[in-house]
Amino acid sequence: MLKSLHIENYALIQMTDVAFESDFVVITGETGAGKSIILGALGLLLGQRADLQALGDKEKKCVVEALFDISGLGLQHLFEEQELDYDDQLLVRRELLPSGKSRAFVNDTPVQLPVLKTLGEHIIDIHSQHQTITLTGSTFQTQILDNLSGDGKLLADYQHSYREYAALKRQLEHLTEQEAQSRKEQDYLRFLYDELCQAKLIDGEQEELEEEAGLLNNTESIKQAFEAVATLCDGEDDGVVARLVAAKGQLSRIASYQKDLPQLEERLNSSLIELRDILSEVSSIDDRLVFSPERQQMVNERLDMIYRLEKKHNVETVGALLVLQAEFGDRLEGMGSLADQIRQTMEQVDAAYKAMQQLGEQLTKARAKAATMLEQQVVPTLALLGMKESRLSVAITAAADYSLTGHDNVTFLFNANRGGELRELSKVASGGELSRLMLAIKSINCASQTTPMPTIIFDEIDTGVSGDISIAVGNMMRRMASTSQIIAITHLPQIAAKASQHFKVSKAVDSSSDRTVSQMRRLQHEERIVEIAVMLSSNPPTDAALQTARELIGM
Repeated sequence: MLKSLHIENYALIQMTDVAFESDFVVITGETGAGKSIILGALGLLLGQRADLQALGDKEKKCVVEALFDISGLGLQHLFEEQELDYDDQLLVRRELLPSGKSRAFVNDTPVQLPVLKTLGEHIIDIHSQHQTITLTGSTFQTQILDNLSGDGKLLADYQHSYREYAALKRQLEHLTEQEAQSRKEQDYLRFLYDELCQAKLIDGEQEELEEEAGLLNNTESIKQAFEAVATLCDGEDDGVVARLVAAKGQLSRIASYQKDLPQLEERLNSSLIELRDILSEVSSIDDRLVFSPERQQMVNERLDMIYRLEKKHNVETVGALLVLQAEFGDRLEGMGSLADQIRQTMEQVDAAYKAMQQLGEQLTKARAKAATMLEQQVVPTLALLGMKESRLSVAITAAADYSLTGHDNVTFLFNANRGGELRELSKVASGGELSRLMLAIKSINCASQTTPMPTIIFDEIDTGVSGDISIAVGNMMRRMASTSQIIAITHLPQIAAKASQHFKVSKAVDSSSDRTVSQMRRLQHEERIVEIAVMLSSNPPTDAALQTARELIGM
C-alpha cells in the first residue's frame, strides 16, 4: 500500500506531504484544481518520462518521493533480479533537475528508469478513463483472466518455457543460416583441400627440387666444366698433376742440401694427394650425373605445380601450403559438426516446444476456468451497478502461434440490453458501460484474491454514473478496500461519502510568489460533510445538502 507521498516543486504544487491509510481513500476537487497533478507525480515514480515543464520553479529541482508497504506481495525475487536489497518498506524517489537530468532511487540506491517501471507494475494499478478503453483489447482481457485464475506461477512457468523455446529457435535459425552459407563455400573449399591433398606435398621438397632442377637443366655445361677440370689437372703434357709430380722430383733431388726442403716436399706431396682426391670426386660426380629428359620434365612440372599453388594461395613455401591444407581440413570437419549441432538443436527445439505446449494447454484450462467464474460473477455484480440486463461471455480460441502470453485469443462478448446480440466490447459498450464493467471485474478480482494486491487507483472511472448507481459504485469500492488499498479520484459525492479518508485538492494564489499553487489536505469529519454538500449543491452548500451529506456518510 501507498503509505505516504511527498511532492516538491512539481507543476502547481510547491510542497505537500500526504499520509495515506490502508483502505478506501478519495481525492476530490474542482476541475483544474490539480487532481491530475497527483497522478502525474505518481507517474514519475513509475518510470514515466520527465518533462521540464513539470518544474514549478525552473531554478529548483523537483522531488517526488513515496513510501510503500510491500510486505506480503512476494516481491523478493524481483529485487534479487534487479540486484537490490529487499525491505518491506519501499522508498521510491525521483528527482528532476533544472538541467533536464533525471535521477531515480529505490531505498536510496540509484536505479535506471526501467527498474522503476518494473517495480511500479507490481505496486500500483492505475485505471483512468483512457485505460478503461484498454478493456476492449484481447491482451488486456487475457490479463484479466490470468489475474482471476490466481495462478501466477503457471503463467511465469509458461513464459519461462516460451523464452527458452524462442531462444533455441533463434539459435536453430542462426545455425541453419550458417549451414546455408557453408554449403555455398563447401564445394570450393573441398576443391582447394583435395587439390592440396592430391599434390602430396612434403615440407622441404621445394628446395631439393630446385637444386635438382638446377643440375638437370645444366647437365651439359656441368659435364663440360668437369672435363675441362680433368684436362687442366691431369693432362698428359701440361696437366697440374704432372707438373706437381715434376716439381716434387726437383725438390726431392736437392732435399739433402737444405734442412727445410724435405718439409716443402711433404707439403707439395699433400697438395698432390688433395688434387688427386678432388679429381676423383669430380669423376664420381660426373659419372653419376646422367641427363634424363623424363626426370627433368617431371622435376620441372612438380616445381611448376608448387609455384602455381603458392601463387594461388599467396604464400611462399610448401610448409605454408601444408598449414593451409590442415586449416581447410579443419573447416570441412567443422561443417560436418555444424550439421550435428543443427540436429541436436532441432531435438532441443522439439523438446522445448512440447514443454511449452504442455504448459500452454494448462494455461488455457486455467483461463477457461477463470472465464467461467467471471461469467458467473460479473452479471450479478453489474446488476448492482444498474446494468441488470447485461450479459458477458468469454470466448477463448486458439491463436495462430504461441506468444509470450500463451496460445489463446481471448474475446469478451457483451451486451447491456435484454435480447441484444453478444458482440465484441469495442462494438457495443459505451464509455460509461466500460467503466462499470471495469469496476465490476476489479471488484471480482479483489474478492477472489487470497494474498494482498497492489494499490489500485481509479481516476474518475465513475464517469457516466450518477444517483443510486454512484452509491453502488461507492459501496463496491469500499468492499474492494477490504483486500486492497483503493484510491479514487472522483467528482461524485456518493462515492466520496463511502471513503474512510478524504483529501481535497484546491488551488489559490500564493502571496509570497504571486503565482497559483495547488494544495492537497486531508478533510476532517465536518469538513467532509461540507465538501460533499458542496459537491451535491453549491458553494456555500444549502442546509438540505448538508443534511444529505451527513446521511450519505452515515450510510
